[in-house]
Amino acid sequence: MDFSGFDIAILVLVALVVLILFKGIRTIPQGYNYTVERFGRYTKTLTPGLNLIVPFVDRIGAKMNMMEQVLDVPSQEIITRDNAIVGVDGIAFFQILNAAQAAYQVAGLQNAILNLTMTNIRTVMGSMDLDELLSNRDAINERLLRVVDEAAHPWGIKITRVEIKDINPPANLIESMGRQMTAERNKRAQILAAEGLKQSQILEAEGRKEAAFRDAEARERSAEAEARATQVVSEAISKGDVQALNYFVALKYTEALGRIGTATNSKIVLMPFEATSLIGSLGGIGEIAKEVFRSEGTTGSQRQAARPPIVRPGEN
Repeated sequence: MDFSGFDIAILVLVALVVLILFKGIRTIPQGYNYTVERFGRYTKTLTPGLNLIVPFVDRIGAKMNMMEQVLDVPSQEIITRDNAIVGVDGIAFFQILNAAQAAYQVAGLQNAILNLTMTNIRTVMGSMDLDELLSNRDAINERLLRVVDEAAHPWGIKITRVEIKDINPPANLIESMGRQMTAERNKRAQILAAEGLKQSQILEAEGRKEAAFRDAEARERSAEAEARATQVVSEAISKGDVQALNYFVALKYTEALGRIGTATNSKIVLMPFEATSLIGSLGGIGEIAKEVFRSEGTTGSQRQAARPPIVRPGEN
């Protein structure tokens, strides 16, 4: 089959059109942005999907990942404000928001973010004491995020998170911290025990106070009753009633002997020498009863003597 010059020209033209289309059509995957350079100068950014550029004039510059990315921050030694040396590592999350700025404002974006994060970690954590460093991780992360994000903003990126992973003090410092923690816990335990003992003693003292008050009140009432009984006896004696005194003394002796006899630690009851007084008092009580009965008999005899005699018939 012979081709004429026209046929060859048509084939060349078709091949040229295919080549132009191949060079001018660009498909951008999801999550990426491509920059376009014309004669080495940035012109525009291609977004995900089908895009057209000028063949042989425009070319793809930087291919930027627009998804959130993770950057591992290696461990480094930091000197705290109280001159403690600790090893610290972390992790940073960032996302490119402007592909052109990320591509053309800084060379080596990830390396720049890494060095910026490490520098600010040293600055922020070096201005704190070791105790603050170990107890304020959230505050450290928040401060690092704010500082690093502000510094990286001209690069068209957003620092979404900066986290401190590990803080590793030296072994001798960890040992000292362990002893300090043990001493602090022992101190708190002693304080709690002292507080408990204090409360116990306060409650016990309040109980003794209440008991003493009750005992004093009971003694006061007993004393009042005793005084009243003594007063009654005194009044009886003042009126010449000696039997009341004998009854009072006998009652006291009887109560004392009753307490002696009921004691649990005694098997033999020893009578006091003054027990004869008790017997005499009991005798006095008997005499009181006799006198009472005698007085009643005398009164009856007097009543009978006062009656007129009865004269029976034949006695005259």
